[in-house]
Amino acid sequence: MIDQHTIDRIIAAADITEVVGDFVSLKKRGTNHLGLCPFHNEKTPSFTVSPAKGIFKCFGCGKGGNSVNFIMEHEHLSYVEALKFLAKKYHIEVVEKEATPEEQQQRNERESLMVVTAYAQRYFSDTLHKHSDGKTIGMAYFKERGFRDDIIEKFQLGYCLDQRDAFTKTAIREGYKLDYLVKTGLTIQHNEDTFDRFQGRVMFPIHSISGRVTAFGGRILKTDKKFAKYLNSPESDIYHKSSILYGIFHAKKSITQENKCFLVEGYTDVISLHQAGIENVVASSGTSLTVDQIRLIKRFTPNVTILYDGDAAGIKASLRGIDLVLEEGLNVKVTLLPEGEDPDSYARSHSASEVLDFIAKNETDFITFKTRLLVNDAKNDPIKRAGLISDIVRSISVIPDSIVRSVYIKDCSRLLDIQESVLYTEVASQRRKKMEQVLGKIPVESEIKTTPPVPNFVSDISCEEQEKEIVYFMLRHGNVEFWKPETDDEQDISSVSIGQYIINEILNDDLEFKNLVFQKIFNEYLSQLEINPVVENRYFVNHPDSQISQVAVDFLSTPHKLSKIWDKHQAFSEEDVDFLHRVVPKAIIVYKSKIMKLAIKKLHDELTKLSPKTQVEEINEILKKIITLNDLQNTLSKELERIVL
Repeated sequence: MIDQHTIDRIIAAADITEVVGDFVSLKKRGTNHLGLCPFHNEKTPSFTVSPAKGIFKCFGCGKGGNSVNFIMEHEHLSYVEALKFLAKKYHIEVVEKEATPEEQQQRNERESLMVVTAYAQRYFSDTLHKHSDGKTIGMAYFKERGFRDDIIEKFQLGYCLDQRDAFTKTAIREGYKLDYLVKTGLTIQHNEDTFDRFQGRVMFPIHSISGRVTAFGGRILKTDKKFAKYLNSPESDIYHKSSILYGIFHAKKSITQENKCFLVEGYTDVISLHQAGIENVVASSGTSLTVDQIRLIKRFTPNVTILYDGDAAGIKASLRGIDLVLEEGLNVKVTLLPEGEDPDSYARSHSASEVLDFIAKNETDFITFKTRLLVNDAKNDPIKRAGLISDIVRSISVIPDSIVRSVYIKDCSRLLDIQESVLYTEVASQRRKKMEQVLGKIPVESEIKTTPPVPNFVSDISCEEQEKEIVYFMLRHGNVEFWKPETDDEQDISSVSIGQYIINEILNDDLEFKNLVFQKIFNEYLSQLEINPVVENRYFVNHPDSQISQVAVDFLSTPHKLSKIWDKHQAFSEEDVDFLHRVVPKAIIVYKSKIMKLAIKKLHDELTKLSPKTQVEEINEILKKIITLNDLQNTLSKELERIVL
């Protein structure tokens, strides 16, 4: 932790005009300064910096705050990281709590590995520009690809000599330890023999999000098929290939400004697009997308467009991985480049405006793209067609937003010529299976009391007070046992906690809290259950999201005065397990009942607004929904009467 005195010194020293001026061109206007906002595209300056107040404010996108907030937002750093950033700028020493010997050793080890990779980058770049082989072999390759000198410099490209251990010998001679050369993967050691991993390859440094070199990719220039065309650094303490994207350091600012990320496959795809003037692009470097990589993109934008070449087999092989992108809640689109083109070649033969124009005209949402791609294979074969529908349903089912799922179901119903109701049923079934994988199998209604289901057409109703009650029970009493099997025949079914029961009830009806903070807590709780059936309260209290932390502290510090559920609670302790077994289902029923009441009112309002020319079928459809909801409302009312507190 950084002590408060040091924090105060950093904030006092950080001149808002100087801090913002490092990133934004500012012009003095009266007592303030004006410039173009770095957080969204604008032609007329609306970004104002007030030195007197020590704040910035954009009247276009609404972002504002102090110097620390600006660095957090612009550089995508945490609060502590932003403080350290400013401390370094103003030469303020930051003394944190003393590290244990083990922590200090680990920190020193990581820093030593970073120093070695930084040296390696300089060595490979110098070899490319100054060594005769570097200029005639390595530089010749890059020039053949059409890379300009400024782009070669920007991405710190290099060349490793085609000699057994030229790099290793030079590094050791200059004082770098063999142990660290081996741990970074730059040197391979076999018994007493050592040799360079990347000999005879052009080098692509892989940068961390903060711009430090953590690894390398190397391309062989020989045509010998016994050598891999591309070779990457192995996993190390500073490089985890599943957690980084090539080009993210150079792309993060543009991704934020454009609110879109282009995803390609290889190093040269990224570099060629940058050279064409398109900088919001990253590459998965030939590996399947991982959740960590997707979340890295999500830090900067929810919008991703994947650029594919015309290789149908390659596209099909990557489709399932892209389901992960949908599951993380990103808006995924796909652009298929003209036959024979890849992002590298297309960017080299077209201007930035031509590339962007082609993407804009040809990008398709991922579900529609996948449906059209696979439907050609199915054609009139009913078995293949059934498999296609199941595949599409699986993709739709992972999308967290219920409204987005509904839109895709409607589109797929039209594309596949299948009833929406069938797709809704299948999607619900898939989500139920996924939920059971996380929570374990929840017993059927005859074994454990569940509440009546809510129809999917009422999912947009807001009931914030009831949502608050449910989240309260989940956070404060989520680990209390709610149900356990009673006979030997049911021993394969684990017990169910209150937290699991609540999540089961909400997900089973495809409901989502409309209060965004409560929904974030719900999602976090579900994620924690994937790791451990016991969810620790301190996870939420210490959560980096201040909104989640604040709600958790409020709920966990003192009992919260809930609504009418607690009218007869005076004779009970809140820690009474039997009482919780009655009040939690009642909270769920009250929540669903409120949704029903509001939905019925909404439908009645729709009826009164219909014109005299409205079709009878449309009126009947609304009436059917009202009847369905009234029946369910009656069922819920009976359930409430049975629960006695």
